[in-house]
Amino acid sequence: MALPSRPPVAAVATVSGPMEGRGPLGHGIDHVHQDRTLGQPSWELAESRLLVDAAQRCCRKAGLELDQVDVLLAGDLLNQIISSSFAARDLDLPYVGLFGACSTFALAVGLAAVLVDGGYAATALAAVSSHHDSAERQFRYPVEFGAQRPPTAQWTATGAAAVLVGGPARKARVRITHVTLGRVVDMGIKDPYNMGGAMAWVAADTIRRHFQDTGRDFGDYDLVATGDLAAVGHPMAAELLREAGYEPGDRFADCGLLLYDRRRQDVHAGGSGCACSGIVFGAGFYPDLYEGRLRRLLLVSTGSLHNKMTWEQGQSIPTVAHAVAFEHAGEEASP
Repeated sequence: MALPSRPPVAAVATVSGPMEGRGPLGHGIDHVHQDRTLGQPSWELAESRLLVDAAQRCCRKAGLELDQVDVLLAGDLLNQIISSSFAARDLDLPYVGLFGACSTFALAVGLAAVLVDGGYAATALAAVSSHHDSAERQFRYPVEFGAQRPPTAQWTATGAAAVLVGGPARKARVRITHVTLGRVVDMGIKDPYNMGGAMAWVAADTIRRHFQDTGRDFGDYDLVATGDLAAVGHPMAAELLREAGYEPGDRFADCGLLLYDRRRQDVHAGGSGCACSGIVFGAGFYPDLYEGRLRRLLLVSTGSLHNKMTWEQGQSIPTVAHAVAFEHAGEEASP
């Protein structure tokens, strides 16, 4: 989808847990919570507070009160997206709950841009969260169990990210130009500890379809970044794109490989979670877009659409990836 009005990004905010704060992008995160519980009685409520924190910080950075936001689009990894729904209750905003697993960040930002571009909302707030301990409890084993993880496993990011699309700013330095919604791809992989491998095909598929729809390729972007393919899936996606006739070169990155320093942080294959691409975008890519160090970025958040029950029943893992194209707009006035 090409967005004729090129909706502006008014503000971005990120918050995280201590592990993410010690990573390479820790200096760019708006607030690092040193206590993973955030003073809450459960991991799930802690995650919800992360999302509330990111949403409130984003509105403050945009110079808006919460009641000036037309709609909140939010999602997370938990059953019935409870972190987002509990946060929406506290934020008291019109709410669209989204589930795309770890692809939800691009899905939320893309749909927010579509609403603003179509004139259905003047301001749309996209927000996501994830929490390592709540995700481990739901998808694998509670952290107290001490289950050993294989090298292909990834570390679910603890944090949240919020992006305000639209807003009162007369000048926009970052705009959203295109959104490519992904289709569900299932390559028959059944290992929940190898999500990067399962998602490699769908990442390559969405990138390829985006290029076909827009007439672009890697040379038209300063960077194409997948969400959380990590050390296993990212090289696979690069090879699949080469087989399709595209050469990624040094313009192809992955948020799961950027959020942590794998040499000194024990995250196995890399990062994952809704907040993985959200934090990397907000703490890394967005400042570079804002200052013009990146002129054009394609963010492709990737998601594994399984749950613990389907894994226990022996089902394979469906996957999805959504893409959003961002551009540096300099000092041009918003329409």
